Amino acid sequence: MKGTRDEMKADLMHEAEVLIDELIEWNEHTSRPTLTQIEDIVLRLRQRLSEQMAMSVVESQETIRPTPGPTCPQCGHEMHYKDMKRSTVESRVGRLPLRRGYYYCETCPTGIFPPGCST
Repeated sequence: MKGTRDEMKADLMHEAEVLIDELIEWNEHTSRPTLTQIEDIVLRLRQRLSEQMAMSVVESQETIRPTPGPTCPQCGHEMHYKDMKRSTVESRVGRLPLRRGYYYCETCPTGIFPPGCST
């Protein structure tokens, strides 16, 4: 979902429309739902939108590579960009698959992914 502000907004609006359509479809095919059933579907859809929103922001940040590189948490030397790495992080809004820059310290050696992340 990288791109401009307008592209990011369009992608998120599309995702919201898909989820709204799913809710309407569920409502049309579920006769006399209980409050618990309504809450369950709304919470599931909200979770998916929350994950998509978080991913959108994460992905918009992933191309920003710090110059100079981040400071090594072990020895304090500058770390160097090595490659892109994939990982999954359990966040407060759900599981987020990440693809971020991996940094490596040639002095100690230590690696971090993603830089500056406190997860």
